[in-house]
Amino acid sequence: DVPFQDESSRSVQLRDYFHGKALVLAFVYYRCPMLCNQVQQGVVGTLRMLSFNPGRDYEVVFISFDPRDTPEMAAEKKKAALSRFGRRETESGWHFLTGGRESIDRVTAAANFRYSFSAKTGLFAHASGVLLLTPEGRISRYFYGVEYPGRDMRLGLVDASQGKIGTPIDHVLLFCYQYDPSTAAYSAAILRLVRLGGVLTILCLVGGILIARRREKLAARNFGRPLSTRGARS
Repeated sequence: DVPFQDESSRSVQLRDYFHGKALVLAFVYYRCPMLCNQVQQGVVGTLRMLSFNPGRDYEVVFISFDPRDTPEMAAEKKKAALSRFGRRETESGWHFLTGGRESIDRVTAAANFRYSFSAKTGLFAHASGVLLLTPEGRISRYFYGVEYPGRDMRLGLVDASQGKIGTPIDHVLLFCYQYDPSTAAYSAAILRLVRLGGVLTILCLVGGILIARRREKLAARNFGRPLSTRGARS
C-alpha cells in the first residue's frame, strides 16, 4: 500500500483506483515549467478523442514526484484538465496525487520511472510518457513522449482492460495489431493479417461452393416441369 493525498487533501492509497478497470498513469510535477504540462495536455487531448470515459471505462491518475507539491496545486491541475477535456460528468475519473518522498520513491521505482533533481535550478530532469495498467495493477503498456496516437491509446486501453471495454471491431484490430515494446506503439501483425486473410478466403470459397450447389439443386428440381401459361384475354 502506497499512501498519497488527492487533490482534495484526502488520504488515499494507489490501490483505491483499481476498481476492475484499466488505469492511465502519468508521473509529473505540478510546478514544472514546460514538459509536464505537455504530458498532461497530450494525455487529455488523446483521451478526448476516444468515446471511452474516465470513471466509467477507466481511471486517470497523475502522480507528482515532487514532495514539495501540494493538494492545492493538484486541484488546479485537475481543474485545467477537466476544462480541456470538456466532459464534466467524468470528474470522478480524474485523480491528481501528491505524496511524501517514501511513497514517491516506491511507486516510481516500481514503474521504473527515473528522474533527477537539480539543486541549482530547483527543477527536475525526467522522462515523459504515460503508462497503462491492468485492473490488477500490472503495467500493460508504455507510451513515450508527449503525443500519443489515438489508435494506440484506444487499443492499449482495450488491451489493458482485458476486454471489458471496446467494440467487436476493437477486438478484431487487437488481433491484427500487436504492441511493439521497442517503439511503444501498435503495428500491424503481418503473420496474423496473412492468417486472417487466409481464413476469409476459405470462408468465401466455401460460401461460393454452397451457393453454387444450392442453385444446381434448384435447377434440377425445376427441370422438366411444364411451363405455366396465362389464359389469353378476349
